[in-house]
Amino acid sequence: MDLISNLFEMAPFIALFITLSLGYMVGKITIGRFVLGGVAGTLLMGVIIGQFGVNIDPGVKSIFFALFIYAVGYQGGAKFFKALNFRTINILLSAVVMTVSGLLCVLAAAYMFDLDRGTAAGLAAGGLTQSAIIGTAGDAIARLGISEEAQHIMQTNVAVGYAVTYIFGSLGPILMVTWVFPTLMKWDIRAEAIKLEKESSDGRHELAPGEFNALTSLVTRAYSITKDSSINGKTIGQLNQNSLQACIELAERDGKPLELDKFTALREGDLIIITGRRNAVHEIQQQNIGAEVSLPENYEIIEENRQLIADNHSIIGKSVRQIKEETNKDTYRGVYVTEYIREGAPIEVTPDLIVKKNDVIQLTGTAEDINRVENNIGKRLGSATITDFIIFGLGMVAGFLIGLINFKIAGIPVTIGSGAGCLVSGLVVGWLRSKNPHVAQFPEGAANFIRDFGLAAFVGIVGLQAGPQAVETIKEHGMTLLFLGMAVTIILRSFRSSSLTLF
Repeated sequence: MDLISNLFEMAPFIALFITLSLGYMVGKITIGRFVLGGVAGTLLMGVIIGQFGVNIDPGVKSIFFALFIYAVGYQGGAKFFKALNFRTINILLSAVVMTVSGLLCVLAAAYMFDLDRGTAAGLAAGGLTQSAIIGTAGDAIARLGISEEAQHIMQTNVAVGYAVTYIFGSLGPILMVTWVFPTLMKWDIRAEAIKLEKESSDGRHELAPGEFNALTSLVTRAYSITKDSSINGKTIGQLNQNSLQACIELAERDGKPLELDKFTALREGDLIIITGRRNAVHEIQQQNIGAEVSLPENYEIIEENRQLIADNHSIIGKSVRQIKEETNKDTYRGVYVTEYIREGAPIEVTPDLIVKKNDVIQLTGTAEDINRVENNIGKRLGSATITDFIIFGLGMVAGFLIGLINFKIAGIPVTIGSGAGCLVSGLVVGWLRSKNPHVAQFPEGAANFIRDFGLAAFVGIVGLQAGPQAVETIKEHGMTLLFLGMAVTIILRSFRSSSLTLF
């Protein structure tokens, strides 16, 4: 035991990573429908390993929480600001009702059972299964102007309150949603879930792990030109001029590759290969272009997808059809649009779609042809695997600066705190990214890692710091906290259900 204590004293971060590893291992244990989860498992293992006495600088904990909350804000930035309209007023009202009712419920429990502020915050975090409350509560406790010993006790109680109440906070809603509410309200929960899935996915099937759509969005077909073909005698330029999402990629004559240019006229017996989006190729196929033929197994057509940011002033305000006609003037085979993204969301490509500044247009074609038209549209979208650390760093700085802002409400001093500050800066940076794809790249994989690792490391440190004090708190409030957590969960989930129905 002394050996382990000495090891953790010399290298406390060993304890942190052991906590993370064991916590996520415990979090994977499944009992029926209940899964503890990695975050709660990490907190639990942190409290246990913390009995050895592990000291980690509190500043490290704050940094991890700031990283977590910044990533959350960044990922929700575009959707958050889009949601601020009258169409989503019912959701906003429901959120306000849930927040206020949750606060009142926890305050009432703290008053009636004489809970300190740390324990009450832990009750809120566990009863509502909101891990982020641990961070904001700890930040608020640090600014109360009390002694370090009192701060440590309260922050320990936050972790203990969360650990005791989280299990039912997670399991309770599952029981209520799958059994209690459907029984009382006579709902067919499976039918409602299927209906909601169809509505939210626009009729598309949500792919499960291991599933894939066998119908690819891009297809390639080969045709032999017949005597009565509708494209017999037409040039490559004429054929590719008006097609937005498909084009002729290659042609053969007498079994040999044909050197294409836009003036090349097709004739009977030529082999053409059309590549593009499935529906576009199907439309061309309906025009009696010739007999479809199969290609050898080793036949290759090398193309690439390239995303370009529409920042060339000559195309802003023009339709996709106009741009297609202009850009294909100097290409032999033509390029086509396979995806169109505006403010971070894909939209349907139509001939009359008007291009706006900073839209992202994905072109598909040979590298040679895309190179010819690239400058007519704009700069390439940066690599999807590279993080813009300039904006990332400035965003974190802005978050910490916002967190220093303090003011008074009814004479009560209020400080925003680094957690809320980084959330605000993350939201703004995420929104700016959707408006201007040139800046603030933060790949989804990287953002997910920062979010998950930041929260897990933060919660692990909270558990380690709780240490021996956690045992005393559990002895004092254990069963009381458990039942209070159940009450908070049941009341708030019931209130949420009724508020959603009301609004």
